[in-house]
Amino acid sequence: MHRLLPLLVAVPLLGAALLAALGRVLPRVVAESVGCAVSAGTAALAVVLLPHASPPLVEWAGGWEPVRGYGVGIVLVGDGPGLGMAALVSLLTLAALAYSWRSFDEPPHGHTGAFPALMLLFQAGMCGFAIAGDLFNAFVWFELMGVVAYALTGHRVEEARAVQGALTFAIVTSLGGYALLMGIALLYARTGELAMAEIGRGLDAGGPPDALVLAGFVLVLTGLLVKAAAVPFHFWLPDAHAVAPTPVCMLLSGVMVQLGVFGVWRIHGSVFSGPGGLPAGDVERVLMVLGAVTAAIGALMCWYQRHIKRLLAYSTIAHTGLFLLGVGTLTPEGDDGVALYVIGHAGVKAALFACTGILLDRFGSVDEHVLHGRAGALRGVAVMFAAAALGLAGLPPFGTALGKSVTEEAVGGPLTVLYVVVSAVTAGAVLRVAARVFLGLGPRPREARGEDAYETTGNGEEPETEQRLVRVPDTMTAVPALLLAGALAAGAVPGFADAVARAMSEATTAGLVHTSVHWTPVGIVLGLVSTLLAVGLAAVAVTRPELLAPPARALPLRRLQSGHVGDYVAWLLVGTTVLGVLALPAVLTG
Repeated sequence: MHRLLPLLVAVPLLGAALLAALGRVLPRVVAESVGCAVSAGTAALAVVLLPHASPPLVEWAGGWEPVRGYGVGIVLVGDGPGLGMAALVSLLTLAALAYSWRSFDEPPHGHTGAFPALMLLFQAGMCGFAIAGDLFNAFVWFELMGVVAYALTGHRVEEARAVQGALTFAIVTSLGGYALLMGIALLYARTGELAMAEIGRGLDAGGPPDALVLAGFVLVLTGLLVKAAAVPFHFWLPDAHAVAPTPVCMLLSGVMVQLGVFGVWRIHGSVFSGPGGLPAGDVERVLMVLGAVTAAIGALMCWYQRHIKRLLAYSTIAHTGLFLLGVGTLTPEGDDGVALYVIGHAGVKAALFACTGILLDRFGSVDEHVLHGRAGALRGVAVMFAAAALGLAGLPPFGTALGKSVTEEAVGGPLTVLYVVVSAVTAGAVLRVAARVFLGLGPRPREARGEDAYETTGNGEEPETEQRLVRVPDTMTAVPALLLAGALAAGAVPGFADAVARAMSEATTAGLVHTSVHWTPVGIVLGLVSTLLAVGLAAVAVTRPELLAPPARALPLRRLQSGHVGDYVAWLLVGTTVLGVLALPAVLTG
């Protein structure tokens, strides 16, 4: 079975090449059918390989196996987490392509294969990163997904804002990629190896960590955290979401950002977790501080948005912080909880973007204030939007609720309160949008003036369809419904959570430590508390908007999202420095 691993990357690459070559002559229905078939086939292959992932499947591409312990080939590792991420990537790609089926107005005109080809390339890069067993090729796939994401974000090249958002995205994440490459170079210089497991053994043989190991850790972590959109590396994500097509947003927030967190988990466990890496206490401090700050700032900025796509982007940032907190526990329970949380969040967040895309294509706006009461006729969309908000809050039995419950138990203490508050605030912001846009509740918001005018409104957006929708296509409503059903099944289907936990334990402890993942009374109560708090926040925001309006002291925080790429680069350097300071005791005490 291990020989099938390269197909997870080769199949979408070949599909993209076929569509790029024949896109000018293929009818649109054929081009889109090929895209859907390729992504579905890749997802099926990942699912078929999952039962065979213990022990992990290992394939040296091209037969370049190690000689006398030294390897220069490309190694692919198919364990439970990697294959699970590849399956999730492929299923969300299929959902995004199905969502845009025969409705998405894709330039360049006359080349029907351009958009699905780019989507398949994006899928290939993400799948390659998920199963990469060596650092350099992880970087290659990391950059492939980045380059394609730039092109997809600026796909509507006739719009200056789209090009600017894509350029900002490209500059910031490319700098993160350079940091990752420099970190890999330092680790290669120390160990002479590129395979993750071999680098880890080489570091362990060299004794306690020194300044070179610390620099390698900080640079590698910087590159991954930029992709994960953790604070203060996050500024590119809201700007990219504001201009990216809806199917692309479904992938950016649904799975690409989570791959950054996955990379942190994978590389720490394979490279830096031994005696030659960084002590567990120092890594825990780095991830806990970064996770808490990311969750808090993401939730606060999410609440203050009226541009719905930016609001959802900041919600993704907030939940990235929660994922980092779970990974930062460095425990099997934390890993299991985050894995379930990521699966549930992918379905919920992709569904929210799909519903937001319907609003954009129907009304030409994603401005919460301008859309006040205008979407009352879209009852099905309203139900899905509200259900997704409740899933975001952690309402049982959504997969997000079960993942949140397990992770809360792993982090314990005051951080449990942070999970409840962040979930409630982000979900409350989404429920506030639903109440105003679909139900027309509350007074009609006044136009921003003075210092509030700094906020991006989201009005006057161009629909992504050839013309504004009069009737919403069935595919555009079926996709979010299926995504929500999947997010619900992740928490409700008996045995699914245990299967996820078993896959995680076999990848990290060779199956020696297996945690039981199940609903607990405390977890259910905390999920209900965060849900009720979200509903209460939304109710107050709608009925008494002045009570929860952004105060003047929040303006400096909002101004940090300036849109100037130079500011974002400066914050990237600040973030790298902070990582170094937080991890420095590992060297001083070593």
